[in-house]
Amino acid sequence: MKLLVVLVFAATYLLVATRRLAWLPIGRVGGALLGAAVMVGIGALTPAQSFAAIDHDTILLLFAMMLLITYLERGGLFERVALGALLLARTPMQLLVLVSLLSAGLSAVFVNDAVCLLLTPVVIRVAVRAGLPLAPYLLAICSSANLGSAATLVGNPQNMIIGSLSGIGFVEFMLLAGPPALVGVAINTALLWLYYRRRLPAGPLASTVEASALAPLDPLVIPVTLAVVVGFIAGAHLGYVALAGALVFVVRDREPPEVALARVDWGLLVFFCGLFIVVQALAGTGLVELAWAQAAPPQLDTPARLAGFAGLVAAGSNVVSNVPMVLLAGPQVGQFADPTLAWVALGLATTVAGNLTLLGSVANLIVAEQARRHHELGFFEYLRFGAVSTLVVLPVTVAILWIELRLRGG
Repeated sequence: MKLLVVLVFAATYLLVATRRLAWLPIGRVGGALLGAAVMVGIGALTPAQSFAAIDHDTILLLFAMMLLITYLERGGLFERVALGALLLARTPMQLLVLVSLLSAGLSAVFVNDAVCLLLTPVVIRVAVRAGLPLAPYLLAICSSANLGSAATLVGNPQNMIIGSLSGIGFVEFMLLAGPPALVGVAINTALLWLYYRRRLPAGPLASTVEASALAPLDPLVIPVTLAVVVGFIAGAHLGYVALAGALVFVVRDREPPEVALARVDWGLLVFFCGLFIVVQALAGTGLVELAWAQAAPPQLDTPARLAGFAGLVAAGSNVVSNVPMVLLAGPQVGQFADPTLAWVALGLATTVAGNLTLLGSVANLIVAEQARRHHELGFFEYLRFGAVSTLVVLPVTVAILWIELRLRGG
């Protein structure tokens, strides 16, 4: 049975990772569903166990954030914030820095994948009108979005899962993960400057958009956004806080929310449900615990052991992807003497690892797909920057996390 479960997991991962195989082109959603159904069919999990394997808090939070973001986008928030911020740029290099900071900042509050989806067309419009090369700005969007999302429990799906599994509060996580993520964004932005300072025009930035072109802002978007953030900070249930924010617009509009619901990525929610089931089936074999005992450090009580742990989960994230890595490591993390340190390190390492390759993060693929009509962001073009950024940022963020814990007496 164990061998069969491993084979099903491997086949599911192949379907998910390659997205569309020639011999079975069902995509990652179909692959996750098929894997989940086969796991139940072979008896690795009962139907009741498969239902229990789904982390409902994570699914609710992801759904609510997507619905809320739909209303905020429709209200003009993202276009106005993006164009308003980019209007401040006076040179191409200033524009690059602003894109990096804007992408990181938005991703700390909203899901990084959604930020990339909404921000990329705006940045492309500005860069194309100014006659600028797109590659540095595309890299700034996705790499900064990944790093910025590491700062909070709502920044990306893997952090949402960590919040649900660990019970760590929003503020506690942000206070620990925020400083390393902030330094990571600064380093990444500096690397962008080093890479592209000679390849971007040195003169003033050509006018790209007039302030009058900014879309009108729905008067509710700012107060609702602030209220949601306050709810997060106050320690309320993250999923229901985000849902409450979306429902403000539903009630205000006094019409069925079908249009907004149609823009929710239901495939992503189904994908996560299937993934939860497949990973739980693999965990039930005991093989994950065995592999963890052989590879992971026994405790995170020294900088070297913490670095080894971060390197292990970062490498794993580029083998099985970051969300499955969090799901596989999650049950083992609670065994450390300082589980909070382990949980935050898990979130930081798996998120930073997403910058290694173009395939390392869904956010990277979203940016590449959005830009395809204007620029083909290739695997090796991305790798030349992403590999260096990851190898520099990861050890620095881990070192800062260690220093934070020591300063707090942890």
